[in-house]
Amino acid sequence: MLASKPRFSDSRVTPEDRYFTVLLMRSQSHIIIDGRRQMNFLLLSILGALLMSISLQAGADRKPGVVFMIGEKEYDTAETLPQYAREVLIPAGFDCLFIHVNQDDPNDFPGLVGALEQADVLFISVRRRTPPMGQMQALRNFIDRGGAVIGIRTASHAFGREPARENQVRWDEFDRDVFGMDYEGHYSNKPPEDPPTEIRTVSFWKSHPILRDLPGDSFVSTSHLYRNRLPENGVSILMTGSIDDDPARTEPVAWTSPKTGGRVFYTSLGNPDDFRNPVFRKLILNAVTWAAAGN
Repeated sequence: MLASKPRFSDSRVTPEDRYFTVLLMRSQSHIIIDGRRQMNFLLLSILGALLMSISLQAGADRKPGVVFMIGEKEYDTAETLPQYAREVLIPAGFDCLFIHVNQDDPNDFPGLVGALEQADVLFISVRRRTPPMGQMQALRNFIDRGGAVIGIRTASHAFGREPARENQVRWDEFDRDVFGMDYEGHYSNKPPEDPPTEIRTVSFWKSHPILRDLPGDSFVSTSHLYRNRLPENGVSILMTGSIDDDPARTEPVAWTSPKTGGRVFYTSLGNPDDFRNPVFRKLILNAVTWAAAGN
């Protein structure tokens, strides 16, 4: 058997040898280049998948943000809402930011504009204030983009007042435009001198997430009863309040509204006694959870 000679080490190669050598070298070059391209593509794919996983995990770990806009003196929500948030909302997994009215200017809410850019839910407890144009526009922008809104007690007439200065803005129809109903004043029942407000859930909506797992379907509130009338189409009345079981003195006290395209909940309850009531406390937790889930 003849010993095989090395194909590329012999200087006396034939033209055919050179031709096949060039083809082989080109082929090997392409293999190397293609291999590098495939490796780069693989590394980029792995990196992309890793970054996407980190991004999704960060999104999953992000807590819903609730911004509280507080500006009223009648019901002490500057104290009750932060305490409630510490005791209930923050342990439930919500980030809570409080925007209090400026003590030197009863219509200014410092920090509101930036807070609304990151908010999932806006929680309003304001009575007859007229914010500056920039703040009111930020509020409208948040609502127009479908941001979730929760209002308690005086939020139904949050911005109904004559502006003190030219750069301030009122919003008289806020109750109808956002909460889907007209606030028309209140009854004069102020316990203990007068009968309390008797609260009942509406049985038709007992499976609604906001009414789920309440520790009772009725309770007594010392909040005097508000008159809220003319519900818009799509408003879902979850609770009613009455005085002495009188049908003529029965009003909606908690409902959802479809007016803005986002999730909206309002209750005319919210005095300090209500915040000590376990049914009301669970109601508000459910409402915040439901509102945040829409975003």
